[in-house]
Amino acid sequence: MPPHPLLPQLLMPGRYALIFAIKGVISMALALLVSMFLQLDRPYWAVVSAVFLQLRPESGLVIEKALCQIAGSVIGGGFGILVLAFLTPYPLLALGFLTLWVGLNSAASSMVHNNNYIYAFAMAGMTAGLVVILVMADASTTSSQSVFAIAQARISEIATGSVCAMLVSRLLWPVTVKDGLRVNARMVINKTLEYLTLELEPGSSHEQRHQHADEILENLVALNDDSSAVTYEGPEGPGRSRAANLLCNRVMSLLAVTQIMGRFHRNHENLVSPAFSEVLSQMRRYFREIAEANSYEEGYRLAHALRRSLLDQRAGYTNESAIVTRLTKTALELVGDLVVVLRAYNALESRDRTLLKASKLETHRDPLVALINGFRTAMMFMIGAVIWVQTASAAALMIMIMPVVFSVMFARFSLAALTLIMRRVLVGATVAIPVALFFGLGLLSQSSGDFELLVLILAGPYFIGLLALASRPTLPYGLGFCIPFTLITQPSNSMTFDAENAVNIALGLFVGLSILYWVFKLITPPDSRFMQRRLLTSTARDLTAIDDHERPESWFNGRMGERLLRLANYDQSSGRSDRYMTDLGFTGLNIGHLSIRLRKLIQDHRSPAVDALLQEWQQALADTYLMSSRGEVNPVFREASARLLQAIHAYREPDQKTVIIEGMFERLALTFERTARTAAEAIGESPRHGGVGRSQSA
Repeated sequence: MPPHPLLPQLLMPGRYALIFAIKGVISMALALLVSMFLQLDRPYWAVVSAVFLQLRPESGLVIEKALCQIAGSVIGGGFGILVLAFLTPYPLLALGFLTLWVGLNSAASSMVHNNNYIYAFAMAGMTAGLVVILVMADASTTSSQSVFAIAQARISEIATGSVCAMLVSRLLWPVTVKDGLRVNARMVINKTLEYLTLELEPGSSHEQRHQHADEILENLVALNDDSSAVTYEGPEGPGRSRAANLLCNRVMSLLAVTQIMGRFHRNHENLVSPAFSEVLSQMRRYFREIAEANSYEEGYRLAHALRRSLLDQRAGYTNESAIVTRLTKTALELVGDLVVVLRAYNALESRDRTLLKASKLETHRDPLVALINGFRTAMMFMIGAVIWVQTASAAALMIMIMPVVFSVMFARFSLAALTLIMRRVLVGATVAIPVALFFGLGLLSQSSGDFELLVLILAGPYFIGLLALASRPTLPYGLGFCIPFTLITQPSNSMTFDAENAVNIALGLFVGLSILYWVFKLITPPDSRFMQRRLLTSTARDLTAIDDHERPESWFNGRMGERLLRLANYDQSSGRSDRYMTDLGFTGLNIGHLSIRLRKLIQDHRSPAVDALLQEWQQALADTYLMSSRGEVNPVFREASARLLQAIHAYREPDQKTVIIEGMFERLALTFERTARTAAEAIGESPRHGGVGRSQSA
């Protein structure tokens, strides 16, 4: 039986974990020192602020999170002042508006993917709650001046912790986002090359291909999220951010184009000619060699050698079918994208001004998910508010604050991952409570309140908690320990050592986290299949909007990145081995790219009649995609393709481009028919022929 992950992390920490913990202790000590020197009201909130900034210690990410934390606190403090200015005589109404504000921030956080931006929304909700609740808790002394003073104090404390953590991150053993980006980019490229080889390998399994695709998508989304933080790391930062975005975008193109070729040779082996088999063999060989290359220059040279080889191969074609001609052209486009990916990787270290700007991978914004997350967080806050109104207990204040922050921060995780995270946070909090009560307060009560003694006593527990924070598997334990430990001990200039108050706070934190655990279990999004259907519908909607964008390939890649990852995560959580919903997502990516390439091919064949039929064909494409995902065959697509091809021929004599277009239409029709069969088998039905789609009546 393997040991618990906490044991090696705490007993045999590595060099990285030790440096991480030392920097964290220094950050929190500096935050406490500055806030005590400035005579701030509650210095421990500066320590809490510094703890949250330790979650990702890279300099650019710390700066970005600090800015997000300060911005969220200022906005939240402003809203708190606004609520108190108008609703101080109506406490229940004030709590109602505060509940709505917390829910709105939680819903808005669901529309972004970057953890730092999510944290900004969490801070906006928490700071507003702190300002309003602390004023209402002592309403007898409320005045406009006291309201502003409380808001200013909360913002100052959080800003102090942010700035101190940011300074320590930059000055002591700095870790940069740039280094992490380059490592992750290399990992993405190698995984992509392995995936390209698997797609073109006749003997590869469906499970192998999906495993690689899932890993690529996870790394791409992580790389895309970090690309915004590298902007803060010197004058070269913005250029590296653009290079990372371009790399992510073009890897999406590689996934799309490779799947087109892989599915063709697996599902239509009878159409694969000997010449095209040689093309596939050459590509597999070169992909392996590029993955094994020791330098960017060698990989770049091999990619160009592959391109020249494919050009020579295509020049020698005689009597090849239209679809083979088209797919050989697709192979050349794939190699072109690979060259750009390699150049973008090199630009993470060396400036390359010739690279084009590409769209970031966008967050998939689902209003239904936002509504559920907002309602869940608002419900958590409302439960705490009801308990507080009924009992006027200090414990209820903790239920209304930290569990709400965790509700916003953890909302994007799946239910299985969330259950594990919340259990570990609760374990950390369970350990923190006795340590804070008996070790922390017991020793602190014997001290004189000097800063030196405070740090000497608190450094040990914080060091242990930060060691847990340094590793992803044990991070929830560390977070669950450090935050409650700080809120229970409440280090400050004038510590009261009130055991009853400390026990109340500990009880409130534990009860609040326990309630949050069950709120997450009870209020969940609809089942995964329903959510996957919404993702496919969004993909079909994007297919009809391709003509509305100046750089459609970059735009479409950006829209599909996180969408594919969500489809894959839903499939993994469902336990199904066929992964056919993820396959449908990749099919949407593929046909989007084919649609974009069609427009490039018919640039010289455009006419009003062709444009009208192209729009009709695009609608038929989207309709057929959704119908095939339900196991239905749509005859309208072949009809719309035939009409468009006829209009192209009428405008210009057939040439190589029209032959390629004909091959493209045939491949799409085969793809939809195969997809309908696969979906019908997964659903347990026979493929059905759909009725007249919207495109026929257009």
